[in-house]
Amino acid sequence: MPLRGFVTAIWILLASAAGFFGMVYLYQDRMLFFPQPAAAAQFTNLPGIEAVQITAADGVTLRGYLVLPSTPPPYPLVIYFGGNAEEVSPMVQLANRFPGHALLVMNYRGYGASEGKPSEAALTGDALAIYDYALAHSEIDGRRVVVMGRSLGSGVAVSLAAARPAAAVILVTPYDSMVEVARYHYPFLPVSLLLKHRFDSVSRAPAIHVPLLMLTAGNDAVIPKARSDVLFAAWAGPKTRLEIPGGEHNSLDAYPAYWTAIADFLRERSQVAARS
Repeated sequence: MPLRGFVTAIWILLASAAGFFGMVYLYQDRMLFFPQPAAAAQFTNLPGIEAVQITAADGVTLRGYLVLPSTPPPYPLVIYFGGNAEEVSPMVQLANRFPGHALLVMNYRGYGASEGKPSEAALTGDALAIYDYALAHSEIDGRRVVVMGRSLGSGVAVSLAAARPAAAVILVTPYDSMVEVARYHYPFLPVSLLLKHRFDSVSRAPAIHVPLLMLTAGNDAVIPKARSDVLFAAWAGPKTRLEIPGGEHNSLDAYPAYWTAIADFLRERSQVAARS
């Protein structure tokens, strides 16, 4: 091939690659976030459930629910952050799985009835507003807030636990960073250069000294086991891990051992708090 033709071919190849990578960069939000519409059922007619509306720092309105237990206040609280395709409102029907604790579930921006558009910066910033709302609630014990995140939400939960005091953290099918997860699934892409939403939990974990319960799936095809392993190893506080051998990424809550581990962990934290 003549030199001029070779150079032209190289430029065409580079332009094609740049176009492809540019498309990946522009569409990565659609690859990571899958906003779901509001659940058809409304839950405020159930006992102990309050509809919650929180105004974020930029004026966006977030909506969700707070479930209060039947025991006397002040209540310890679990704040739950869901997966990337999860409308969290139906979680209120599982509030009894968190014994003795109130449960606060707020939909991400663009999910359910919440306004706005999701991004890492928005979700992690909103988590601070959600936490601050909880601490201002007259019936919540601000010293006993447990932060829980599943899948994508594990990154939000870790970010919150690094920024605000938490009594404990529960992480379900978590990852060390979204960069490493993307690198596993797309080894042909320069993900470290392209990825906007990095959710770098592993860089925050060494500074978090509260107890951790990590729940992972033996057959997780979304989050590789190694990615959870790295995060678990980096965690600075006391830590417990349960891997459910037959579990898949989206099926852990179908296993009784999942809920037993959560209930036992919360009871243990309550006992520790009672002794202190």
